[in-house]
Amino acid sequence: MTPKPLSIIFMGTPAFSVPILQALIDAGHDVVASYSQPPRPAGRGKGLLPSPVQARAEMLGVPVMTPLGLRTTEAQAAFAAFGADIAVVAAYGLILPQPVLDAPRLGCLNVHASLLPRWRGAAPIQRAILAGDGDTGVCIMQMEAGLDTGPVLLHESTPVNGKTAGALTDELSAMGARLMTAVLADLDAFPPRAQAGDGMTYAAKVEKAEARIDWTQGAIEIERQIRAFNPVPGAWFEVAGERVKLLEAERIANQNRSQTEPHGPGTVIDDALTIACGTGAIRPILLQRAGRGAMTSAELLRGFPIPAGTRL
Repeated sequence: MTPKPLSIIFMGTPAFSVPILQALIDAGHDVVASYSQPPRPAGRGKGLLPSPVQARAEMLGVPVMTPLGLRTTEAQAAFAAFGADIAVVAAYGLILPQPVLDAPRLGCLNVHASLLPRWRGAAPIQRAILAGDGDTGVCIMQMEAGLDTGPVLLHESTPVNGKTAGALTDELSAMGARLMTAVLADLDAFPPRAQAGDGMTYAAKVEKAEARIDWTQGAIEIERQIRAFNPVPGAWFEVAGERVKLLEAERIANQNRSQTEPHGPGTVIDDALTIACGTGAIRPILLQRAGRGAMTSAELLRGFPIPAGTRL
């Protein structure tokens, strides 16, 4: 039996959300509106750039709403006026007040990129990598007033396994699209189950200051930082007054401590740009100078020498 299409309001903003919106359309649901955060200034000219979700929704012919917030009675009335069966939320970025949560007859479902209750909040993918989690995943969650506290209808896990935030975001986005369409095809088959009472952690928003590499940290922590902030904001260090992003690096597990300790953390210890850390060392693989494309360490060193003994 073919499932009955639902009338859906979709709410999302970044690229992570786009495959989920597309999956709803491809499954034959009627997306009556797409909510996204307003266009932001971007580029040198600071022109207003629509979010990835707004751009895709407009391409698909879905009406787009970009309110600054949803707390006014006018915004809530406009939301309710769509008469949707359900709202699907994926990294929208704004808190939904109770009148919005209550407006669709079947409530609001969220695609959350962690294994709840671990990493509730804004940056679950980056925090999972930074913490060294072995696994992460996606939960389809019934939304309520608390921050990612609602019961879970369906979840699936995947190994972190050395992935960057960019690679993991793409994987979890596709997973979320698949899980959400499965749930919407037969809501009765996925009764909501309360989250576990322990194991809760909070995934705070990533601050720009976190991207600067502190070489006094261990090589394990720095390698995680590099992956967690690839592609954005990009982990970085300074050399000769220039900021260089470090996009990929390997940890030198058996680095001789006699090489690293005399120089101190942040010292380049060989001609391959191996860098001493608080414990151990890392060797950059892919870097990016300001205004240039990504390049290997060998490519960077040919045009921008960083000799052994340099302190970063």
